[in-house]
Amino acid sequence: MTTSLAQRLAMTGNMPRSMLRGQETVRIGFLAPLTGPSAPWGRPGLEGCQIWTDWVNGQGGLPVLGRRRPVAIIARDAAISAEETRVAARELVEDHGVCLLLGLGGDSLAPALPWLMARRVLTTTLLPFDLSPQTPSLIAPAEIHPLFVVTGVEWLAEQRPDLRRVALCSQDDMMGRPSLATYRAAFAAKGRKVVSEISYDPAERDARAIVGAMLKADPQVICWCSSEPHMVHALTEAAFDAGFRGPILSCTGDNYQRMVGRTSPDFMENFIFQFPDFDDPKLEGTAFFFRRPSAFHAAYADRFPGHWSAVSWEYASVLDLWQAAVEICGRTDSMSVLGAMKRGGQMMQAFGPARWYGEALFGIDHALIGRWPVVRIEKGKARIQAFLSVLDWLERHEELLLAELASLGLLWTQRTIIPPA
Repeated sequence: MTTSLAQRLAMTGNMPRSMLRGQETVRIGFLAPLTGPSAPWGRPGLEGCQIWTDWVNGQGGLPVLGRRRPVAIIARDAAISAEETRVAARELVEDHGVCLLLGLGGDSLAPALPWLMARRVLTTTLLPFDLSPQTPSLIAPAEIHPLFVVTGVEWLAEQRPDLRRVALCSQDDMMGRPSLATYRAAFAAKGRKVVSEISYDPAERDARAIVGAMLKADPQVICWCSSEPHMVHALTEAAFDAGFRGPILSCTGDNYQRMVGRTSPDFMENFIFQFPDFDDPKLEGTAFFFRRPSAFHAAYADRFPGHWSAVSWEYASVLDLWQAAVEICGRTDSMSVLGAMKRGGQMMQAFGPARWYGEALFGIDHALIGRWPVVRIEKGKARIQAFLSVLDWLERHEELLLAELASLGLLWTQRTIIPPA
């Protein structure tokens, strides 16, 4: 696996002295929700990118063909309107000349995707169900939502084989529906019975009614799928108030300290999710995108106290993978960098070696998939319980997942054809 310059800088602090300083700035676009209910999946990621940019520029800049060039992040909000998102994408590419566009994906990126793909702009998503043969320059190199949630189900089933009745709820959009299908497949693979399933409008706020309906089926495990952070909090508090004391599975657990404070430490010992704090001891010494997760976590906490979330590190990890590819090919244009990233079919991803994958699920191998952590709250602190392989699970259960995706119209062959730009 290639080690990028940013990784070497984090490990040694040294920049090759022979490089000349270039004047032309390398511009990177950021197009994700910065306001509204999905802002927790956008703004903390932008903050992580700012730390990454400061680190690279502090060492002289990005090396391109023997010259160090300064890097700048240009951000736009993808939560205003579909038209504003389309305008922002064109502005970033045509007016600012960005060579990479970072996005959350899903409904927030969809309005701009046809235009970006028609021009082969290298674009990233955290939601690989955006991928299809019609998105040739779109990649999912950091987060593989929601495929990694199978690891939480596998871990819980091994720890508590006695728990077999599950209730699910999911928001009804392109964040929630793939998550629902994946959790269904993961529970079915372990022989668990879904006794209640509720799909709710993303604008829904009545968490108590949702939880009350779920608990009528007497589940032993409840699951929030990929509900937005405000709903994860509301649903968790509603479950506590309703007297539920079994395990809770959730894709994310942003600002879990608040949930601990509003429920109890003992109750939250049953909360299992997928995103660790980066000061977790189990991340030290592991293959990571800049090999110093605790240093990044500390820098982030110092600069943006209380903002840490599931995405705080993800966009920054994309930048490091992109930088490694720029170093390989010596260029920043989209197609050259994409070719360098996919060279050999594998790359070092956030939690270790990973493979470009996705032909069966997305019609294109543009998702970088490897292992993923399972996280549980212990004494009020998120702690990694295990690292499990998503690829191994797919090798055993991909057909089951495909069937669940098909039932919700989520196979790439079923999804709406992207209209012309």
